[in-house]
Amino acid sequence: MKKRVISAAVLLIVAGLCIFLSDVTRVLFFGAAGLLCAYELSRNLEKLEVYCCAWVMYVFTCAMAVLALCHASPTAYLACFTLGVFLSLFSGILHSKVSGSGALYTLAGLAYPCFLFGMLMMISVSEIWLVTLTFGCISTWVCDSFALFGGIRFGKHKVAPQVSPKKTWEGCLCGAAASLAAGFVLWLLPVFPEVNLVTALATSLIASSLGQIGDLAESLIKRMIGVKDFSNLIPGHGGMFDRADSLLFSIPAAYICLHVAGLGM
Repeated sequence: MKKRVISAAVLLIVAGLCIFLSDVTRVLFFGAAGLLCAYELSRNLEKLEVYCCAWVMYVFTCAMAVLALCHASPTAYLACFTLGVFLSLFSGILHSKVSGSGALYTLAGLAYPCFLFGMLMMISVSEIWLVTLTFGCISTWVCDSFALFGGIRFGKHKVAPQVSPKKTWEGCLCGAAASLAAGFVLWLLPVFPEVNLVTALATSLIASSLGQIGDLAESLIKRMIGVKDFSNLIPGHGGMFDRADSLLFSIPAAYICLHVAGLGM
């Protein structure tokens, strides 16, 4: 437990410094996290004797970082992703070791986690980066904590026992209720006066709900590979992918909610 707390504190300090220092450090932080997750995914897939083309994921993630730093248009991001799809499939033609299955896994890795990290990099240079990260992270962390408590205290009905045996509907509902409370508290604080009550509640609920789905999605992949954690990079927490799973879904969801509500136009 001590090792887990210390590593979490160090990670939070490093992440906080990178996020609040400048646009460049935010992009570099999310880009580095994306590269680590792509590496963890490619290495673990080798346990299934599947050899994806990791360099395609690395190049794509770096390209998305450059686009974010240049404040590129949505068309540029679309073109980058399209080129990544071409390269993913072409890798199976060029490399016999990659073959068809490896090309498909490369394409899957391009979408998850690389494209989602690209979204985080794009969000990190937007006008509403602070409110998006605040709502996305706080609602997810509060939801996760209360979902764990609710599952232990009230949990009876499993959500997806073949994927995550301990996750229950009761825990999910407790987490969702707690995220609404977190959204209400964020609305009360005089930090984001541009966010009204309905937007705060809807953003917190949707972001946290997508975060729970993100956690299940990563658990599904780990079940498929047959591993408990993607790596031992962060003592007591597993790998970078294990820490980013929920936020990869919740932060883009928060951004979309706030954008639909008229922020950052």
